[in-house]
Amino acid sequence: MCYTCDGKAVDRRDFLKVGAGLVAFGVGGATWSARAAQGAVTALSLDDALAALKSGNERYVGHPELCSIDLAAQRNAVAAHQAPWATIISCADSRVPPELIFGGHGVGELFVARNAGNLVDTATLGTVEYGAAVLGSPLIVVLAHTNCGAVKAACDVVAKNATYPGAIGPMIEPILPAAIAARSEAGDFVDNTAKESARRTARRLAASSKVLAGLIKAGKLKIVAAIYDLQTGAVTYIE
Repeated sequence: MCYTCDGKAVDRRDFLKVGAGLVAFGVGGATWSARAAQGAVTALSLDDALAALKSGNERYVGHPELCSIDLAAQRNAVAAHQAPWATIISCADSRVPPELIFGGHGVGELFVARNAGNLVDTATLGTVEYGAAVLGSPLIVVLAHTNCGAVKAACDVVAKNATYPGAIGPMIEPILPAAIAARSEAGDFVDNTAKESARRTARRLAASSKVLAGLIKAGKLKIVAAIYDLQTGAVTYIE
């Protein structure tokens, strides 16, 4: 017997059917056809999605008073089906809420995975694969930010041989190669490392996921890196 996340029992045969359905989505180049619920995916292309994020951030920076949303109407509209048009991997930092900094979006628009340092572990990789392959989100943004605490901790390991308690040390290990690479660069060590880490994470996503690589090859997905400035509110995309 298997169990769902809410504790309800699920017959093993039904569970295996679900697993078989997931495999059928894309193995061997098959067409991705599954949906989280009945309904169409977003009509935005990957370039349209990126343009929408850019214009939303410009609105957030220049005219934040225009970032108003009708949450009740949106909640009702997406209760039965979601079709997010962008996936954001962002830091858990409380000052970096993706829905706000990209223009005051409400529910059902952005598919967001957050953790300290905007890193990609197994859970996050599965999340973004689900967003792209099942929900049809055409864009993934790895969003770093200035003055990031997790990145600063990694920089202190490299520059000062610092150590951290509990799971913090192992958590920031994936940032260390970026800190080593950015250490000799001119400018702010922490922010340079944040950009380099986001850039490497974006590249690693496609390299480590056949699901995402297949969608990119088919022209259905774009992965980009970006950094959010805590002072100005602006998002800059990293080539």
